[in-house]
Amino acid sequence: MTVQTPVSLEERKDKLQGLGCSRKRVEDARFTQGKGHYVDDIKLPGMLFGDFVRSPIGHGRIKSINKEAALAVPGVKAVLTADDLRPLGLHWMPTLAGDVQAVLADEKVLFQNQEVAFVVAEDRYAAADAVELVEVDYEELPPLVDPHRSMDPDAPILREDIKDKTEGAHGPRRHPNHIFTWEVGDKAATEQALAAAAVVVEEQITYQRVHPCPLETCGCVASMDKINGKLTIWGTFQAPHAVRTVASLITNIPEHNIRIISPDIGGGFGNKVGVYPGYICSAVASIVLGVPVKWIEDRMENLSTTAFARDYHMTGRIAATPEGRITGLWCHVLADHGAFDACADPTKFPAGFFNICTGSYDVPVAYVSVDGVYTNKAPGGVAYRCSFRVTEASYFIERMIDVLARKLDRDPAEIRMINFIRKEQFPYQSALGWEYDSGDYHTALAKALKSVDYDGLRARQKASREAFKRGETRKLMGVGVAFFTEIVGAGPVKNCDILGLGMFDSCEIRIHPTGSAIARLGTISQGQGHATTFAQILASEIGIPAADITLEEGDTDTAPYGLGTYGSRSTPVAGAATAMAGRKIRAKAQMIAAYLLEVHEGDLEWEVDRFQVKGNPERFKTMKELAFAAYNQAIPGLEPGLEAVSYYDPPNMTYPFGAYLCVVQIDVDTGVTEIERFYALDDCGTRINPMIIEGQVHGGLTEALAIAMGQEISYDADGNVHGGSLMDFFLPTAVETPAWETDWTETPSPHHPIGAKGVGESPNVGGVSAFSNAVNDAFAHLGLTHTQMPHDHWRVWQTAQRLGVTG
Repeated sequence: MTVQTPVSLEERKDKLQGLGCSRKRVEDARFTQGKGHYVDDIKLPGMLFGDFVRSPIGHGRIKSINKEAALAVPGVKAVLTADDLRPLGLHWMPTLAGDVQAVLADEKVLFQNQEVAFVVAEDRYAAADAVELVEVDYEELPPLVDPHRSMDPDAPILREDIKDKTEGAHGPRRHPNHIFTWEVGDKAATEQALAAAAVVVEEQITYQRVHPCPLETCGCVASMDKINGKLTIWGTFQAPHAVRTVASLITNIPEHNIRIISPDIGGGFGNKVGVYPGYICSAVASIVLGVPVKWIEDRMENLSTTAFARDYHMTGRIAATPEGRITGLWCHVLADHGAFDACADPTKFPAGFFNICTGSYDVPVAYVSVDGVYTNKAPGGVAYRCSFRVTEASYFIERMIDVLARKLDRDPAEIRMINFIRKEQFPYQSALGWEYDSGDYHTALAKALKSVDYDGLRARQKASREAFKRGETRKLMGVGVAFFTEIVGAGPVKNCDILGLGMFDSCEIRIHPTGSAIARLGTISQGQGHATTFAQILASEIGIPAADITLEEGDTDTAPYGLGTYGSRSTPVAGAATAMAGRKIRAKAQMIAAYLLEVHEGDLEWEVDRFQVKGNPERFKTMKELAFAAYNQAIPGLEPGLEAVSYYDPPNMTYPFGAYLCVVQIDVDTGVTEIERFYALDDCGTRINPMIIEGQVHGGLTEALAIAMGQEISYDADGNVHGGSLMDFFLPTAVETPAWETDWTETPSPHHPIGAKGVGESPNVGGVSAFSNAVNDAFAHLGLTHTQMPHDHWRVWQTAQRLGVTG
């Protein structure tokens, strides 16, 4: 049977599966069949296993370490401490935020479960046995877990290694536990607006410490080949090239002799951007012992020691007119960074992009100051499915807008409509320094309100409240409105870098003679569907079906240098690099087509998968034909082959936005909160694959549900970590997760090659505010202005009890 080649325009488009096609994820086949290849699947000849001795206390001095009994365990090869790493200059490592972090506790421990010693053994069981036998004598010191007390005169000094430094990486330090002060905006004008305002609202808003908790914990396998001098590390890395550069700086091994490989990664969410002591210790052990060394952390280690997210304590003030028009915004943040400033923040600003906190609103003047402080908690500060403190900023402004609405007794949606940046104002210069690329906020919110019958919801809520007063129901209905503008696409060198590396990204394309292609990128997928969507971008750019395009990422020996995947930067930066490389391919193909068709290049036009002569479409050359011709010196003197590489430094960030609405029913006698409905409208610019977008939104909303309704990593007064296991850290299952309703508008970015903005982080950014606004709205008629997250059953019941409505 002969299969007919598609000839009609629609058939050719269908075969291409380019932009806008709901193409199934090509990655899923191996994952659903258990064929994924994760770090812990790697087994090498002679491989040893590493495990950590960890501190049981939150703050203390190390008086002695006795490792004799551990070394006597059969199969144990080494026990490393800071004293062993010191002669190599590896007992401290640089962080991405300009601080230094102890690889193994050096004289002091600064948080519970901090790494104190590294045991290397023939198997995991021997390593675990030896860990229990390492004797560490601690002198306990007063712990400091409250960031509000960090700069008190009598606060214990945590970082004795830098206690006398008056300057940090980001400017002056006011206290030994102070890291930085960052200010942006017009302070004088903002204070004047507040002083002159008819209405001023103020609120204390805390975004609790949470954890990304990816499916796969962090780990690596380090293998030093002493014959060729090459160090290879397989690991859970979201930015393999950056890790290679950091590894070279730390070990002094030339960068060309280091190979970093990121295989399949079971989720990242920002948790796998930074460098952890396990990576360093595994590499050192392999270099010293000459054999591969594997380190894989367990779930409790992941939750209690790898990088946390949030822990922002925000004080906000809004100045407004009696009609609700905002005239000024003031904010101070106390940022708890834990024991080391190890934020995985590739921006030039110590508080990331928090100055997007004016949100979607036309705020004329604003001022923000952020103080970072040390505490006896695990270090970090990662972009947990967000773009570097954007979720904190969005949560802050969306709660403040609701607080303003309560003050004025106005509908929260109406206050948002009054203050939105108008469509004709784009590109919009914000009061805190950003240029928003494009947006149509009024249309998006109007569509959302109509889709959920917002007026009907409010009428039903009013009736429900009357029934509650009469004792006919014990449930309170809340309607949460949230609108967000995110700033993503970390890439402009003027705004972003990692240790001085510009945040560009890259794509290299090779077209084979038979018309298939391979594309290599500097990103690394952790579930975003890169192999599917980047192939679709290329399919539309070069006219080769997406099914014939293979994507490779994650190997620094083959991929062009890139800065990795996090903060929704893949499509805005690497996707742009892919499109630009594809256009270089197409430009060369056009030269070949013109020569073969004996016309001038300007006489050709591009249509889906071919170049055809203008006015004479029967004369054409398909990309498959041109690919073969490119390897046969189609034009005398022209370099054979059809290849291109693009390094893309975007001119600006991209600004996706969305309108979310949440409806809850709260049982005041139990605190149980039922998510009755959740509607999410996203605008991510040009939509590459609607089905993958929907999947990303579903996943992000589920994480937003977890954060708003239960996730928290807390500490008691002695520095003991709570929430350090899945017994008490909330991960929603299908039981708790509601049905998500998704919708969209499409406002392309004017400066992106295909108009795309990114979407992977958006549902977490907007979703948290929608959930919290809904819970707060349920109690608003009882006089509640704001209650802190997380809104778990216990805290919600406590709120109801304080308001006097429990049974």
